[in-house]
Amino acid sequence: MRVAVIDGQGGGMGKAIIERLKSELGESIEIIALGTNALATALMLKAGADEGASGENAIVLNSSKVDIIVGPIGIVAANSMLGELTPRMAEAISISPAKKVLVPYNKCNIYIAGVKNEPLSSYIDYAVEIVRKLINNS
Repeated sequence: MRVAVIDGQGGGMGKAIIERLKSELGESIEIIALGTNALATALMLKAGADEGASGENAIVLNSSKVDIIVGPIGIVAANSMLGELTPRMAEAISISPAKKVLVPYNKCNIYIAGVKNEPLSSYIDYAVEIVRKLINNS
């Protein structure tokens, strides 16, 4: 099962997601770190991603080549992450046949009704559990 973790800016959320996925699911998945910038990708690779690539073309190309995409909700919104997430990236992620596991993160100025404000670590726990269920049901 191929899982892409997409993050931008400093890559801290992607790093935390990858560390948890690796500790929970081990070698049963292949993780591809896709950063909007090289710093985010480097941090995700240090966290244990199997491969990594940076920038618009890497995200556009690889979004259709994975089974699951995990990242902050802003990855499906053009110009989020202070403009790092381009409209082309958001479109590629949105139309990808991969299942998307999106972490609510209000810094992208997207609010989801009914979602309680919880610590980021709780959302990452939920995301890892969803990925586990998707893998077990495939």
